[in-house]
Formats: sequence, structure tokens, C-alpha cells
Amino acid sequence: MTQTSKVELRKQLRAARRAHVEALPEHIRALLFHRPPAPLMARIETGATIGLYHAGRWEAPAHGYARFFHEAGHPLALPRFGARDAAMGFARHTDPHGDSDLEVGPFAILQPRADADPCVPQVLFVPLVGFTAEGLRIGQGGGHYDRWLSEHPGVLTIGLAWDVQLRAALPCEPHDRLLDAIVTPTRLYGLT
Repeated sequence: MTQTSKVELRKQLRAARRAHVEALPEHIRALLFHRPPAPLMARIETGATIGLYHAGRWEAPAHGYARFFHEAGHPLALPRFGARDAAMGFARHTDPHGDSDLEVGPFAILQPRADADPCVPQVLFVPLVGFTAEGLRIGQGGGHYDRWLSEHPGVLTIGLAWDVQLRAALPCEPHDRLLDAIVTPTRLYGLT
């Protein structure tokens, strides 16, 4: 698949995701993504550092999971960028009930402040634009997660997505990493 067609695919996937989220009643959205499914919890070790993301308006929300894991005693981490051309790292997130420990980063996304402790999550929840039932993910196009995951093998990776983001097939390149699982409001893919 050419880079132009991947750009078009992302555009189509984002439009479908946005339309889906806009059609969900607010009270239904408020009920989703609060507690990870039991088969997933069985794979997460006590005290493991949990990497999450600060979701954009149309992405599957991760704040409910952040609160859940924090209350269960897990340390939390969010992506942190020193500059737009810097590699993605992770730093501690200590306030999942608010944003007191966050600042706006170079991509206009909230991230841990510069003085936050760097860390490496053992479990990583990732955003996505589209996915397949087999665990292939298409992201925003920057490759930040794929590069980070290639440097940190063995991390349990879970995508959070809306059901509308599922595709029968997606383009796959050598650097693409399969996710261990994907959680949607109605299904868990990859773990049984």
C-alpha cells in the first residue's frame, strides 16, 4: 500500500470513528472503558507499571482505566516527548483523577511534566485509528509506538478501540507490531 493510500485510509477510519462517537449518547459514553475485562486482568501482574495515553476527543477513552489501575495500586505512566522530533518516552502520571501533574507537550497533548520520573511500563494500552481481529494496528502515522515497542520487547500491549474501527485487513509493514489484545465496548480480541 502506498503512503498516499495509507493517508486516505487513516482519513476514512478517523471519519468513521468520529461519526460513531458523535452518535453515541453521552450517558452511554460515560459507562464505557471503566474496568478492564477479567481475562485481561488475569495477565497483568500485581504492581506492574501501566502505560496509558491521554485520549483525544474521538479516541477510545483511557481515563477510566487510569483511575481503575491507580486505585488497584499500579503505578501509571503516560507518553512524554521532549520535542516534536524526539523519541517517545514514558513518565509517571500520579493524578488520574485530574491533570495536576500534566502539561501540554509538543504535539498539543497533555503529558507528564518535565520533572516527572521516567519509567518503562510493563503493560501498555495504546490508541489506534484502526485494527484487525488478529491484532494489527494502524496508528496516527508517526510510528512512535512501533519504535518504542521494538526497543521494549515483552511489554504486554493492548489497544483500546471503538467497534467501528475493526477492519478485515490493514496494510502491514515490517516495523508494525501486533498487539496482544484489543478491547472494545463489546469484545476482547486476542485473549481468551
